[in-house]
Amino acid sequence: MNISRLDQLKAFLEEDPNDPFNIYALALEYTKSNTDNALYYFHQLLDQFPEYVSTYYHLGKLYQGLDRFEEAENTFSKGIQLATKLNKTKDVSELKNALQQLRDENL
Repeated sequence: MNISRLDQLKAFLEEDPNDPFNIYALALEYTKSNTDNALYYFHQLLDQFPEYVSTYYHLGKLYQGLDRFEEAENTFSKGIQLATKLNKTKDVSELKNALQQLRDENL
């Protein structure tokens, strides 16, 4: 039986709903096919695991792709604050670059 990647990720989440990576992976997979579901899982991550820094970059990029620029800017900014607090310098840099790119594109 050939199981789809999406089905496999759903099974992982079902097996361990307390692992933020399972929600994150599912949200990322949905960015390819169903933005409403991607938003749902990214928001679930923010609610349950607000310190999962990677969420902020990818959710911000999703908002940017949906032309929801204010939400993208707010998401990147919150991610920068969190990553700074957690001393995650690589994430700070990526989020700052994403925020600057967003601002440059929307001048």
